[in-house]
Amino acid sequence: MAIIKVITPSVTDANITTAKLADSSVSLAKLTASGTKNATTFLRGDNTFAAAGGGITGADQFRLSADFANDANPISSNLERVDNSTFAKIGNGMSLSSGVYTFPETGLWLVKVISTTERTSSNDNNMSVIIDTTSNGFTDGGVYVAFAITSGAAEPSTMQGFAETFYNVTNTSNNKVRFVFSSSGGNTLKGSSSGNETSFTFIRLGASQ
Repeated sequence: MAIIKVITPSVTDANITTAKLADSSVSLAKLTASGTKNATTFLRGDNTFAAAGGGITGADQFRLSADFANDANPISSNLERVDNSTFAKIGNGMSLSSGVYTFPETGLWLVKVISTTERTSSNDNNMSVIIDTTSNGFTDGGVYVAFAITSGAAEPSTMQGFAETFYNVTNTSNNKVRFVFSSSGGNTLKGSSSGNETSFTFIRLGASQ
C-alpha cells in the first residue's frame, strides 16, 4: 500500500508580488481604511479616506436693507441676509451679531463688498466702506485690509465702490470680519430690502493655508 505524504506549501511575503496578483483580486471594498467611505471621499496614500476637494463648501450674502447716514463703525443696523426667491446659500452660512460676522468654518475665504453711496453734503467729497478683519476679537483695533472709496463733485449724486480681500480663517472664534462706513459730512449709504444696493459677500475657496 502506497503512502501519500501531503505537503502544505509555505508562502512567504516575498513570494507574493504585484505581477502574480490577478487584476480582479484586490478592490477598495477589501481594503481596511480609516475614515468615512462614500461618494464625497477619496482614498489617500496613507490608507485613509478624506473629503474630496474641488467644490465651494461655503457661500453667503448679506445686504443693507435701508439707507442710513453718517459714520458707522461697524455697520450694524439695517442688515439682512439676501432673501430674494432666487437666492440660496451654501453650507451653514455666516453668523451676524452687532455688525460682526462669524465664519461657519475655517478656510480661505473671499470677502467682498459692493457699496452704493449718495453724496448729500457739500462738506464731504469722499466716502469709504472698509473691510475690517481681526485675529483676536477686534481687541487689536482691527486690521483694515480693503477700501471701497467713492467721490463726487456735486450733490446729490450716487456712486458705487467695490472692495475684496482673501481672508485666511484659521480660528472661527478669533477670525472675524466687519464693515465700516466713513463719511464725515453725513452722506448716505444706500440700502434696499428688495435689491443689493450695498451687499456683503462671503465665499469659501478652500482649506485654510
